[in-house]
Amino acid sequence: MKFWKEHSELRMILMLVTFVVGIVLLVAGWKMTGQLKGLGIMLVGVAFLLATLYFYNTRFAEERGKKSR
Repeated sequence: MKFWKEHSELRMILMLVTFVVGIVLLVAGWKMTGQLKGLGIMLVGVAFLLATLYFYNTRFAEERGKKSR
């Protein structure tokens, strides 16, 4: 977790890339209405958006752990 705190530029770039890829996949899957392949693409897009949230929250994970001790 210390790695992400020290490399905030890398974390920001990674968050931007995963967010954009996630949104693009969601829209691409949404355009395939009625096809099972579209649902799979949308689920992968949601996974990318969840990865974005993970990278965002890694900055706060250590702070929260230290306060509760």
